[in-house]
Amino acid sequence: MPPLVYRLYERRLTRNLVGAPIPHHVGVMLDGNRRWARKAGFSNPTEGHRAGAAHIVDLLEWCQETGIGMVTLWLLSTDNLRRHDDELQPLLEIITDVVDDLAAPDRPWKLRIVGALDLLPEPMTTRLRAAEMRTEQRDGMQVNIAVGYGGRQEIVDAVKSMLEAGIEQGHGIQEVIDSLDVETVGEHLYTSGQPDPDLVIRTSGEQRLSGFLLWQSAHSEFWFCEAYWPDFRRVDFLRALRDYAARHRRFGE
Repeated sequence: MPPLVYRLYERRLTRNLVGAPIPHHVGVMLDGNRRWARKAGFSNPTEGHRAGAAHIVDLLEWCQETGIGMVTLWLLSTDNLRRHDDELQPLLEIITDVVDDLAAPDRPWKLRIVGALDLLPEPMTTRLRAAEMRTEQRDGMQVNIAVGYGGRQEIVDAVKSMLEAGIEQGHGIQEVIDSLDVETVGEHLYTSGQPDPDLVIRTSGEQRLSGFLLWQSAHSEFWFCEAYWPDFRRVDFLRALRDYAARHRRFGE
């Protein structure tokens, strides 16, 4: 698309969103970095991860401009942790640097790290938690960073946490079991206290959840984009919001 036509189309999409329903919470699966690197001629997938990391601030600024209140970014899955060290170690460092950048004093966002952090190297976990703490007093857009995250693992951890809490309070195991319900499990998820995502976006052409926010996305709308994450454009983002605004959310009714 020629630059002028692209700009005109982007402006048209922006105008069409005026007064339209905007999702409060958007989950984004930043997928396709390695394939982008191969397509660009790089032999090292780390180049794709670097390009993808550099693009995250753009997305958050687009979200902020459109009035979205919360974003959950999936940066590293539990499955990713099985990758070869030659790729995994640089990726962990890139992610940690990105989180540090998002927590910089000139950034407005409030960070929350979600995932099984016990699966990550301790120095990385320490830096992630420190970055999160530096943003605690901010009142800007909430940004969840899903690192070492898997939806099945989250549900297992939530149930364990619920059982442990009940036992610590002196309840018998049957009493704890009897208290088990959807709301109680939700209180022990990594995202406890937060609204579920209204919209989930996945780049790279894949059309599956792969374990992202399995519990929370029961009533979410989904939007899949062919572009690899580093190529994801503002116009793609606006198209996702346009499609979301045109849908009628039934919540199972």
